[in-house]
Amino acid sequence: MFRWLLTLMSALVLGGCGYNDFQRLDEKTKSAWSEVLNQYQRRADLVPNIVATVKGEAAFEQDTLTKVIEARAKATSIQVTPETLNNQEAFKKFQAVQGELGSALSRLMMVSEQYPSLKANQGFRDLRVQLEGTENRVTVARNRFIQSVQEYNVLARSFPSNLTAMIFSYTPKPVFAVQNEAAVSIPPVVDFGKK
Repeated sequence: MFRWLLTLMSALVLGGCGYNDFQRLDEKTKSAWSEVLNQYQRRADLVPNIVATVKGEAAFEQDTLTKVIEARAKATSIQVTPETLNNQEAFKKFQAVQGELGSALSRLMMVSEQYPSLKANQGFRDLRVQLEGTENRVTVARNRFIQSVQEYNVLARSFPSNLTAMIFSYTPKPVFAVQNEAAVSIPPVVDFGKK
């Protein structure tokens, strides 16, 4: 009888301490992160097709194209594992190279506006639409990841589940951050000058 009562009390204490919530939210965070990686891979897979199409434009700016190729190489060279989520430095490094690739692709798309023959190329237009769709998917996936990390971190920091977090070493996970917050706050320059 005493063992049964002790077992029941242990189950109630463990159930109310947040242990199962940590397991559920940790898996949810890993799943959301996998979707972010999936969308980044989709974007990286589009880059060679875009580069091949743009290379066909004889007068296209080689410097911009080279930066896209280099950014993709950096982005695909980083090995990402589930442990990346718990390693602040690796997570920041991964974010940085993905940010570089996104910036390089944005510059490529802006510069491509100056080339009528490239804009008229159906293959390039199709790739551009796919890239824009992928960028939207990346944004949605990152937002889901941010929400799942927020839920996990609130659990890790709230009482009494923070005691469970300390006992089982559940530390808050790093959040997705904008690489250059100061630059984001500056409005873009719009130039309606001659083309």
